[in-house]
Amino acid sequence: MLEPGAAALIAADVDHAQTHAHTMPKISDAHPGMTIDDGYDVQDALLGRWEARGRQLIGYKAGLTSRAKMAQMGVDVPSFGMLMRDTCEAEGGTLSTEGLIHPRVEAEIAFVTSADLAGPNVSPEEILAATDYVIPAIEIIDSRFEKFKFDLASVVADNGSSARFVIGGRARRAVGLDLDAVGVVLEINGEPMAFASSGAVLGHPVNVTQLLVAWLHSRGRILPAGSVVLTGAVTEAFPIKPGDAVCARFQDMGSINVRIA
Repeated sequence: MLEPGAAALIAADVDHAQTHAHTMPKISDAHPGMTIDDGYDVQDALLGRWEARGRQLIGYKAGLTSRAKMAQMGVDVPSFGMLMRDTCEAEGGTLSTEGLIHPRVEAEIAFVTSADLAGPNVSPEEILAATDYVIPAIEIIDSRFEKFKFDLASVVADNGSSARFVIGGRARRAVGLDLDAVGVVLEINGEPMAFASSGAVLGHPVNVTQLLVAWLHSRGRILPAGSVVLTGAVTEAFPIKPGDAVCARFQDMGSINVRIA
């Protein structure tokens, strides 16, 4: 475990790396006893720094949302990160990668809540009832670690490599939509890069939201109404560069188009 006060110091280092777009060694090199819970303590310290600067938390993102990835990392639940309002970009426009180091794009389904969700055992039915709508999303991730080398505790402390995200396409009511079988195609410059199904995230994206609410409860928090939840990548993450045109097509949910600058 981290020594007292270390989370705040690590948060300052992570914040500087993100703000000034420079790499850093994986955090556990200097803190070999660091745990995943320590990584979330660093996230809490990051949030305090960001809110002090006027940034606003609007939701959460999930990572490690396939059973194979969780087994590979030796965990039984996904990892989670924070979504800040100023990282939400407009659909159909130009998305700048200025200030990013290793930008990659992946396709996801987002939930937007209409009611608070809280507790250790919220049911999928309760989550769907508290969901205002679901909508296509793409996330731009960006690791701040040197040579893309990191462990889970370090990447959690780096807020799950969060960088930018876009929601768009057609907003749909969650009830009555086959969210476990939405076909997704991710294209870059007109070339299909990945074909996937929404069931790639723990069989159904509502299962990810269920685990998120339980995790928030374990840390004394809730998922408030109006939150955006990125339920995890249904495709692989692909490198992007200025000039690329990205299109993510979602069956019965429309598409998202952005130009990378």
